[in-house]
Amino acid sequence: MSQLPPFKVFAGTKSQYMGEEICKDLGVELGKMNIQHFADGEFEVSYEESIRGCEVFLVQSTFPNTDNLMELLLMIDAAKRASAKSINAVIPYFGWARQDRKDKPRVSIAAKLVADMLMAAGVDRVITMDLHADQIQGFFDIPVDHLYASSVFIPYIQSLNLEDMVIATPDVGGAKRANSYSKYLNVPLVLCHKQRAKANVVATMTVIGDVNGKNVILIDDMADTAGTITKAADLLSNQGAKSVRALCSHAIMSDPASERVENSKITEMIFTNSIPFTKKCSKVTILSVARLFADTIRRVHENESISSQYLIK
Repeated sequence: MSQLPPFKVFAGTKSQYMGEEICKDLGVELGKMNIQHFADGEFEVSYEESIRGCEVFLVQSTFPNTDNLMELLLMIDAAKRASAKSINAVIPYFGWARQDRKDKPRVSIAAKLVADMLMAAGVDRVITMDLHADQIQGFFDIPVDHLYASSVFIPYIQSLNLEDMVIATPDVGGAKRANSYSKYLNVPLVLCHKQRAKANVVATMTVIGDVNGKNVILIDDMADTAGTITKAADLLSNQGAKSVRALCSHAIMSDPASERVENSKITEMIFTNSIPFTKKCSKVTILSVARLFADTIRRVHENESISSQYLIK
């Protein structure tokens, strides 16, 4: 039987913590890489060990600022020029995903542009989690393994042993995601309908469904300024909800998000560690998805199916 080629895992500057956790689960050492910064802000990526003929996995979320995306592109390019056998981009948080269509005249579709740049740089596969819109997978002409944080969120929800639980979504756009949780847990679904005044500003919101005396779990893919999620939590609480917890895959948490969560009726705000959460907020709980990505990397390397990773989609 032919032996599989070796694989190595490397991590970008802001995703070192994730790379180290993934490697710990895989039982391998994180690869050595150097990123040299110049006085004008330009930087250079170099691998400090041979990767010729290796399958490489590059861990880097592309959250703001844009240096994280540029760093990933240079990591891919350097790996290609160092004769890596295959290059897999592990992107726990895929940035610019909110710009996935033309929703008004004369705007860019940034998610497609990022996909094009990654492919032009030379990536062979993308492994990511909870894209803002599932159809972004179709922007790539290479395999995309789209993982779901539900595999860590659902066991956590079940561990809370909440009675009279309902699943809610802070906007109609997240109805499909919330409905999947609702069906899996066999609990009712409640919808919040919002109207925006402009980006990151919610004008009005109404609740469709009964939350009186219920323990509510709000489901969303990300919290940026946390305006929508906190407004929904306050509205649900005012309509008689016993408690309101929020599950969000990606903790963008731009100011003043932490302050809003702290001052809201949210009981607990639960994120994954796809993005490093560095702000202070007593209500925030962080769940690690390193094992999810580590197992996927192992399965990809050994050409095994990853479908068992999915509790729900």
